[in-house]
Amino acid sequence: METRADLLIVGAGMVGSALALALQDSGLEILVLDGGPLSVKPFDPQSAFEPRVSALSAASQRILDRLNVWDGIAARRASPYREMQVWDGSGTGQVHFSAASVHADVLGHIVENRVIQEALLERLHDSDIGLLANARLEQMRRSGDDWLLTLADGRTLRAPLVIAADGANSAVRRLTGCATREWDYLHHAIVTSVRTADSHQHTAWQRFTEEGPLAFLPLEREGEHWCSIVWSVTPTEAQRLMALGDDEFCRDLEKAFEGRLGTVLSADPRLCVPLRQRHAKRYVAEGLALIGDAAHTIHPLAGQGVNLGFLDAAVLAEVLLHAASRGERLADVRVLSRFERRRMPHNLALMAAMEGLERLFQADPLPLRWLRNTGLKWVDNLPEAKAMFVRQALGLSGDLPELARL
Repeated sequence: METRADLLIVGAGMVGSALALALQDSGLEILVLDGGPLSVKPFDPQSAFEPRVSALSAASQRILDRLNVWDGIAARRASPYREMQVWDGSGTGQVHFSAASVHADVLGHIVENRVIQEALLERLHDSDIGLLANARLEQMRRSGDDWLLTLADGRTLRAPLVIAADGANSAVRRLTGCATREWDYLHHAIVTSVRTADSHQHTAWQRFTEEGPLAFLPLEREGEHWCSIVWSVTPTEAQRLMALGDDEFCRDLEKAFEGRLGTVLSADPRLCVPLRQRHAKRYVAEGLALIGDAAHTIHPLAGQGVNLGFLDAAVLAEVLLHAASRGERLADVRVLSRFERRRMPHNLALMAAMEGLERLFQADPLPLRWLRNTGLKWVDNLPEAKAMFVRQALGLSGDLPELARL
């Protein structure tokens, strides 16, 4: 049997689900397909933390709030942070950022990816949007003016417009031959949740070690002090750390973090994720658009990956809704290119900034070490420069889509 839709979104992850909800009142026949079960489980606030988290910006919060998703996140578990403390472990340079510097309440929220995902799915299940679970894409080809998708179980789907929101290893990107630029960071990220003796003080902490950046991000659980950690190290060091027992790992982690939050009391099971930068050379083709990690993956240095994805979804929805109101053909590459022109420069700029920062802090030569320490101290003494950075991170400036604007 062949199923037809006006718009197929491949991938019901955070970004694909957000796009579907942003288009739910468009009058389009939308079908979202995913290889997973797309079920929503009851949430236990005392359950173990998921190791993968996102640092949601204020702009992302506004998008999720306008999609009626934020209340579902807040009802589960979200950890606000008001300060950010960054320092160089092999020098004396440090910089401190504060929400109060721009008269904001918070810099953002640390939220487990599963919490965001389930709050989005909850809204999708309450909508009229079509959902196709356990649907693994096997083939994809042009058929007249449409795309024809074949699933692993033999079912076929047809639509003039397909959106790839199926992650870093996008099947859509591979099957349609979309070219990418990519390189290996030669680092792995160890991620887990840890309990500390001292409070995180609603602060996101980041130390640049000789091995790579180490972040302690605040988590909330009543009566205990928890943080999510993202520790970027060389593959050899990652192998050593993953082989350690929990107590030994906690001691090494505490030492690397200079004991800023006291004793690291315990650690949940660890994940090790190879770090690779990837960027599609084009985000769009006739009847096709790539968003989120399908279009770009970024170093987790600043936790910006999902924020870029939500902005992709909001801008693409805005472009499609405006084009529909003018009676234009949504699958036209000239329409879709409006999305690419707005998002590609922003994504590339942030990726380049993260790449430059990562390289600077990995540099061993003494002049570069002096430069980064001096730079941190210099920035820390420039309130307006810090406020500009905070406004950008909060989504208070720049080319924002309507869903993200104040």
